[in-house]
Amino acid sequence: MSPLGPTLETERLILRPTAAEDFEAWAAFAGDPEAARFIGGAQARPVAWRGMRSMAGGWALDGFAMFSVIEKASGRWVGRLGPWSPEGWPGTEVGWGIAREAWGRGYAGEGAAAAMDWVVEALGWTTIIHTIDPDNAASIAVARKLGSTNMGPTTLPAPYEGVRVDVWGQSREEWLTRWGR
Repeated sequence: MSPLGPTLETERLILRPTAAEDFEAWAAFAGDPEAARFIGGAQARPVAWRGMRSMAGGWALDGFAMFSVIEKASGRWVGRLGPWSPEGWPGTEVGWGIAREAWGRGYAGEGAAAAMDWVVEALGWTTIIHTIDPDNAASIAVARKLGSTNMGPTTLPAPYEGVRVDVWGQSREEWLTRWGR
């Protein structure tokens, strides 16, 4: 376990708190207009740096934040996913963002399922949401695979108040029952 938080493992992934060595891959991901299309848009390196450190700060201050996603087979950083609940957010979210070179491998669903197990058990979350742009077919498919349902549109806090998103989600009981946990 990192001093900031746990390390979770799935069949193909290691999920761990953000680390300084993640920055180059994080910045490439955050700067990719296609990969960042539905998560606020492409970011310059200095903005990505601040975002990555905000995630590390979440671990230090709140005891949770999105995990860095490490592909076991290669040791590469391939994204970030997990718990996210900033000030003014519409709920306790498990979100995901995977680097484009790792798309199509099922990593978002595999990692999100492990993160959802962790948030209900370790953090005691009673509701898990995913805020998803209605045009983001790939994330909608992941949410459905996880058993979440569309609960309707919501408003995000500044600076995203003009972004169109729907809340997908489920209760702790639905998650645990659905997966026989």
